[in-house]
Amino acid sequence: MKLLTISGGSHPYEESTPVLEQFLKDAGHDVTVSWSAEILSNTNEMAKYDALVFNTLRIEDTTLNKAEQDGMKEFIREGKGFVCIHISGCVTESWPEYHDITGGGWILNTSFHPPYGQFTINITNPSHPGALGITDFVSNDELYMGLEYSEDNDVFMSGDSVEGTYEWIDGPLYMPGGTFPLGWTRTYGDGKVFVTLLGHDGLSFKTPEFQKIVLNGINWVTS
Repeated sequence: MKLLTISGGSHPYEESTPVLEQFLKDAGHDVTVSWSAEILSNTNEMAKYDALVFNTLRIEDTTLNKAEQDGMKEFIREGKGFVCIHISGCVTESWPEYHDITGGGWILNTSFHPPYGQFTINITNPSHPGALGITDFVSNDELYMGLEYSEDNDVFMSGDSVEGTYEWIDGPLYMPGGTFPLGWTRTYGDGKVFVTLLGHDGLSFKTPEFQKIVLNGINWVTS
């Protein structure tokens, strides 16, 4: 498949995106990586791609402009695929409709997570296309909490956390225990949308199960 990957922003993308590009190419995909989102507004260029992959944080001065937003919506709504990785689902106040596409994600100044580290990812729906060939596994990553989340998301994996007080941006913060969704699918118009909240850094991206999840997502959104 011909894939457009958008990267860049305040996250360790210099580590993760080269790993992403390589394993997508190793799987036989034709991959273009852009550190600018300007192409999203070019309908003719976007028509060349089968799916869009976001490994990017588009906030503040990198927030998608109106033309880029409209181009992205049209691309997916007309039947192309969208794979959204980690904090790529972060919504900005200027584009709340983004969560209609993703079904939820990180909310600036609201969402949180325990410290980056090793934890178990549970496959909650083994028959889901996103879980093909994967069982429960351990990865080094972040377990997102306090997200916006749509109840009609088709969840296939989750993570468990023990309640406690953890260091956060402005000091210690109480974080609840429980089970939290980490991957789901949904549709937007005629397009398919695949979301994984995993994928913080290069080490996360090197986890074989993570790579398989993303490849499953590519296969599903382009099917």
